[in-house]
Amino acid sequence: MEIWILIAAIVALAFLRQPVLVLLGVAALFVYAVWNDGRPEYALYDVWFAVNQDVLLAIPLFVLAGAVMSAGAIAERIIAFMRELTRPIPGGLALAAVLSCAGFAAISGSAAVTLLAVGGIMYRALIECGYSKTFSIGALCAGGVLGIIIPPSIPLILYGYITQVSISQLFLAGIGPALVLIAIFSVYAVVLNRKNREGGWRPKQIVRAFGRAGFALPVPFVILGGIYSGVFTVTEAAAVAVALAVIVEVFIHRDLSFIQLKDVAVDSAKLLGSLYPILAFAFALNVFLTAEGVPQALVAELADVISSPFEFLIAANILLLAVGMIIDVGSATLVLAPLLQPLADSQDIHPVHFGIMMIVNLGIGYLTPPLGLNLIVAMAAFRESFWTVTKAVLPFIGLMLVGLWIIAAFPQIALYFVR
Repeated sequence: MEIWILIAAIVALAFLRQPVLVLLGVAALFVYAVWNDGRPEYALYDVWFAVNQDVLLAIPLFVLAGAVMSAGAIAERIIAFMRELTRPIPGGLALAAVLSCAGFAAISGSAAVTLLAVGGIMYRALIECGYSKTFSIGALCAGGVLGIIIPPSIPLILYGYITQVSISQLFLAGIGPALVLIAIFSVYAVVLNRKNREGGWRPKQIVRAFGRAGFALPVPFVILGGIYSGVFTVTEAAAVAVALAVIVEVFIHRDLSFIQLKDVAVDSAKLLGSLYPILAFAFALNVFLTAEGVPQALVAELADVISSPFEFLIAANILLLAVGMIIDVGSATLVLAPLLQPLADSQDIHPVHFGIMMIVNLGIGYLTPPLGLNLIVAMAAFRESFWTVTKAVLPFIGLMLVGLWIIAAFPQIALYFVR
C-alpha cells in the first residue's frame, strides 16, 4: 500500500511541474519514515554523509574554472587559432567550430558553457561567411554536448561518485568516444559545406593566433596529465584548474578584473546551489535502496527477461534516451546510475564502458525536445524560435545516435586509454 502512495505522490508532483529536487526529497523522506523503523532522522545522517566527500569539491572548482575562462577571452583565442589552422580545408570554418567546441569543452566540462562561450563568437562568423543558419545552430548545439564527454566532465564526476567507479578511469574513457563524435561531426561539417572556402594557410597569422591562445591550450594537458601521472587527485586537479584560469585571465591576458572575478564566483555559487541538494537526496535514497537490496532484487527479477548483454544495452539505451528528453543529465545520472550499474555488472559489461555510454546517451537529451538544455540556451543565445533550433539539431541527433551505437557496440573505444 505504501509504495502506491509514494508513486501517486511522485506522479502528482510531476504533473504539478515540481522540480527534481522536490521529487527526490519527498521520495527520500517517505522511504526513511515508512520503511526505516519510522525514523526519518536517519535520512539526515545519510544526506550529510552524501555531501561530506572530498571528491565533490571537484565539481564547484571545475565549474568555477570554466566560468572564469568563458567570462574572459580564452574561447575567442581558441577559435581564432582553430580558424587559422582550418582555412585551406573546404568547409574549414565549420570544422573550426567543431574543433573549437572540443577545445573549450576540455576546459569547461559543461555543455551549456561550451555552447555559450563558443557559439557567442562563432555563430555570427559562420553566418557572415555564408554558412546556413540551420547548420550553424545545429553544429554549435551538438558541439556543446562534447562538454559533458571530454574530461573534465561534471556528469562523469557525478557518475563516478554515485556508483563508486574510478573518476580518473572515466575521464580516460571519455577521450575515445569524444574523438569518435568529433570525427563524425567534422566529416559531416566538411562534406555539407565543401563549397565554402576561406583560402590558404597564413603562417604569420597562425603563429600570432597560437601566441594569443598559447597559455590556454596546455591547460587540459596539465590537468589530465597531473591526474594520470599521480601528481594530484581529481579534486586537486580542479583546484589547479581554477588557479590556472585566474592566472591566465586576470594576470596574463588581463581580460578579467578582480570585480568581474567576484561576480563570476557568485554566479557559479548560485548555479551549484541547485545541484548539491539534489545530489544529497539522491545519495541518501541510493544508500537506503542499496541497504534494502533493491538493486539486487531488480537484477534477479530481470534475469529471466534479459538473457544477453545485447538485449540489456538495447533496453538501457531506449530507457536513457526517453529519460534524457525530460530530465537533465545530472539528475538522471544520480537517479538511474545506481539502479542500472548493478544490471550492467550482472551482464558482465565493464562499469567504465557503461558509464561512458550512459553519459553519451543522456547527452543526446541536451538536443531533444521538449526540455533539451542546449535548445533552450540556443534560443536565448541566437535569438531564434524553439522550432528553428529544434529543426537545426535534428541531423546532429542522428549523428549522435550513430556515434552512440559505435561506442556501445565497440567497448574498446572507451576502454583503450583505460587499459
